[in-house]
Amino acid sequence: MEKKTFTLAVIGCGRFANWFMPLFKAHPNVKKMYACDLIESKAKDFEERFGLEIIKTYEEVLERKDIDCVLNFTERHLHGSIVKRALLAGKHVFSAVPMASTVKECEEIVELVKKTGLIYMMAETCYYYPCAMYCREAYEQGKFGKFVYGASQYYHDIDSIGYGKVKGEAGMPPLLYPTHSTSMILSAVGSFVKKVTCVGYKDTENDGRFGKGNNLWDNEYSNQYVFMELENGGVARVTEARRIGWRKPSSYISALYGTNGGYEFSNAQHILVERDYKYGEEEHVKFQEVSDYVNLTELTEHKNDVDFKEKVANGEWQWNGNAPVQQKEVERLPEEFKAFPNGHMGSHKLLVDDFLRAVRENKQPILNAWKAARYTVPGLVAIESLKQGGIPLEVPDFGDCDN
Repeated sequence: MEKKTFTLAVIGCGRFANWFMPLFKAHPNVKKMYACDLIESKAKDFEERFGLEIIKTYEEVLERKDIDCVLNFTERHLHGSIVKRALLAGKHVFSAVPMASTVKECEEIVELVKKTGLIYMMAETCYYYPCAMYCREAYEQGKFGKFVYGASQYYHDIDSIGYGKVKGEAGMPPLLYPTHSTSMILSAVGSFVKKVTCVGYKDTENDGRFGKGNNLWDNEYSNQYVFMELENGGVARVTEARRIGWRKPSSYISALYGTNGGYEFSNAQHILVERDYKYGEEEHVKFQEVSDYVNLTELTEHKNDVDFKEKVANGEWQWNGNAPVQQKEVERLPEEFKAFPNGHMGSHKLLVDDFLRAVRENKQPILNAWKAARYTVPGLVAIESLKQGGIPLEVPDFGDCDN
């Protein structure tokens, strides 16, 4: 008989986990939840606010036969080991990004999922961002033609990022954490990376975060820029910037071009241009602004405000709610979710439901281990390219999910 409810343990009771707890608790497929954190006060906070029982150690979580799933919200550079141990213990895994910190760990996670048949899902919010969903939709409809070039980025200044004040972790190489950018552009054109070449901005602020001896990686670069040759023949540029005078939107596809059309975005304006002539005839394109379809509904409601553009640049109306392009996905969400806010451009509810749906149906989710590797590994290889003077390097690929 198909199991319909599951027991979950959240590992790492920090800020990112905090946003997801009400949704996991409310989901009809969740029976019980536990909290586990090395800092006892953080686990206690989750116990008091969300009604989660405390388990003191990760070892106990792995030993408990009643726990079906591990929700990994630990520090970014620790994910590989946490995830592998959970899979080896027979637990399904929902993990914050990135997948892991080394190419070898990514491959090992793919192999473990393949061997065990367990569910692994990377909680990549930007896969569900309206701009990514729109570009996937338009590309599948043939509006771009063959993919030629695209660009995506994660602009998040180190002073406003969660780990920016954590000694040793603050200077993490930006491309160790590339999946916001890679998931958007690669999912939009349905391809993966074959080769990368990378350059970077060597930080000069001398604030103790970047530079040799200042972080766990001796990383000197606050901004890293990678050009990627894709399997479909197109080229993409991904930027991961941590020292940049720009606030919002932080993650987005700025451009996507094909042989027949293109998409561009800046601040709150989304534009589609399609070629409307045959070669040899008079040159003409069809211009369409699609902002009301792609922007979150609340943002669109304020588009005639005098200070609209400035507020958008400061992150107003870009957290909760949904965009019209997301509506088809939103319609399948549990009724229980209606009482709770969303997050990260309308992505949180979709992430939670996709994971629990995958566990219930015993079918790998769209953000499975194979996809997670394709979104994570190019950044890790790009870091090595930069270390070697920006030389082109091949990117290993571990194939597609087969279920």
